[in-house]
Amino acid sequence: MRKINIPALLLSLSSLFSVSNVLAQGTTPPDVIGQGDDYRVITTAVPFLMITPDARAGGMGDVGGATSADANSVHWNPAKLVFVENDYGFSLSYTPWLGKIINDMWIGYLSGYYKISEEQAVAVSMRYFDLGEIFFTSNTGDPLEQFNPRELAVDVAYSRKLSQNLSLGIAARYIHSNLTGSFSTGGQDAKPGSSVAADISVYYTKELPGTQSTLSLGAAITNIGAKITYSDDDNRDFIPTNLRLASAFTTNLDQYNTLTFGLDFNKLMVPSPQEDGSERDKNLLGGMFGSFADAEGGFKEEMQEITVSAGAEYWYNNTFAARLGYFYEAEEKGGRQYLTMGLGFRYQVFGIDFAYLVPSQQEHPLAETLRFTLLFNFNKDTDNSDN
Repeated sequence: MRKINIPALLLSLSSLFSVSNVLAQGTTPPDVIGQGDDYRVITTAVPFLMITPDARAGGMGDVGGATSADANSVHWNPAKLVFVENDYGFSLSYTPWLGKIINDMWIGYLSGYYKISEEQAVAVSMRYFDLGEIFFTSNTGDPLEQFNPRELAVDVAYSRKLSQNLSLGIAARYIHSNLTGSFSTGGQDAKPGSSVAADISVYYTKELPGTQSTLSLGAAITNIGAKITYSDDDNRDFIPTNLRLASAFTTNLDQYNTLTFGLDFNKLMVPSPQEDGSERDKNLLGGMFGSFADAEGGFKEEMQEITVSAGAEYWYNNTFAARLGYFYEAEEKGGRQYLTMGLGFRYQVFGIDFAYLVPSQQEHPLAETLRFTLLFNFNKDTDNSDN
């Protein structure tokens, strides 16, 4: 349990309000997604939307924009859904978060899909982030109230083929963030925040002629949505609108062994931090389109805002998988750099994935992060054979 000072907490509402601002008053790290506290870091509200929810992608360095489709494609690239091999299925993921230093924070992710036809698929998902119990105190240290901050996002997605190799996807999202409950002190009010957002994505996959290999490409803009507020309309903050460009190359070494290499690039489409704080005054479209040329450090800083994920996945007989990956973020923009590894197993309709994270920095808040995912995939009963 962590102690939070209420006046200090409410004061943070008058500036950029995010999970990291709330927890900075306690004993937690500078940022809930594990970034450093350098002043050039881009901060947004509801950063839990950027946390990798599933163990397969988590074992590949957070690669997922162009890898083969599964139930978790709702998060990575909704356009992939129509290329999923089975007719319907679902997955359930669990991640103890920042477990190195906090024992009651976790993320759960439930997603499911249904193929309407070979050309259309739909999916739903729910992401739940429990930040653990905190204990609010006054500025004199007097106990006020115990509270459990929680955040939630619910998605509905649709995917459609435009050709044998190309598809488009869209998703709608409802976001609810309750970090403090409802408090009123010193003339400042805090309240839960909510917003709606949308994703738009494209996916292309094609077998390379004369080979046993497939090249896949993906692009997605996620979390396109209204600003969120925890106090009043004069204090609204961007949600993490993100551009993802992805590729994956899969080759069948023989009838039993398959190898996939994936590479994702991500850039937040929100304003870069400015010395005068003017980035908070921009609207949604101005922030999105201006995000490619607004860094005070020029082109160099714009490039530093791009994160890189690289990963590999090996399958034996479509039954056993081993994964390895690396995630890189510039030191000036948060400094998250870590190696990931994972294992997977499939048997009939059932699957299980496991991932483990090893940061390059010792005693990092993300150290020893574990992810677990259960998957179930089914096909419609088409067996009409005679008895």
